[in-house]
Amino acid sequence: MARLEKGIILSHRQVAPEIYSLEFAAPALAREASPGQFLQVRTSPTYDPLLRRPISLFDAEAERGVVTLLYRVVGRGTSLLTELPVDGLVDVMGPLGRGFTLPERPEKVLLVGGGMGLAPLLFLGRMLKQGGSQVKILGGAADAQRLWAGNRFERLGISFSPVTVDGSAGRQGLVAELLADWPELDQVDRIYCCGPEAMMAAVSKIAREHNIWGELSLEEHMACGVGACLGCARLLQPGDTGYVKICKDGPVFNMSEVQLFKLD
Repeated sequence: MARLEKGIILSHRQVAPEIYSLEFAAPALAREASPGQFLQVRTSPTYDPLLRRPISLFDAEAERGVVTLLYRVVGRGTSLLTELPVDGLVDVMGPLGRGFTLPERPEKVLLVGGGMGLAPLLFLGRMLKQGGSQVKILGGAADAQRLWAGNRFERLGISFSPVTVDGSAGRQGLVAELLADWPELDQVDRIYCCGPEAMMAAVSKIAREHNIWGELSLEEHMACGVGACLGCARLLQPGDTGYVKICKDGPVFNMSEVQLFKLD
């Protein structure tokens, strides 16, 4: 159930160029949150900017009562967010949206994340490991600095295979190319994916060709976060007559529901 909550900021630091980690105490929220959900975050103590910013849950540790957000500075709102001090308060609404579907029994799972798309996959990886699944992740970014989250996955016992555009960490290239060449692909039961839409389109195509069940997380500009304003409405398939609201019907959808790009 979504709630308004003000949490005490425990840690707030820059972890990579333009990327910040914000950790705060919120016991009830940490207990109720599911992987793939998001929060609407007020970015300053005032009502300027008026609209909250949607930020996905990087982690939620129920036993500690702590929630962690990972965000990138892209404009005035997120720039103001960087100024919130440790021991101050962060004003959030959530958890919101439909998250990832966890397997009912242990399975072999592959996570595929690109850029900031790695953010919702850590919490997912934690819950999958707790459920007994075998979990590995393929993580892609522009360069090694933006793959700092790899250590967080490794600490959970999740093997992290990096790929960077400039070759500064792991294989050089794109994460979808790494997936296409993945030697264990035919042993995978399910794939969870988040990142740029072109990347997710390529990952969905590979999953379909190998008959692998999968889910992906979509991103849209959001205002209300609860499905009222229709600012995030979009079609999932060409020719659809009904729109979905990414904030409420998603942001997570089955790969079979979505056509992102037409790929040859």
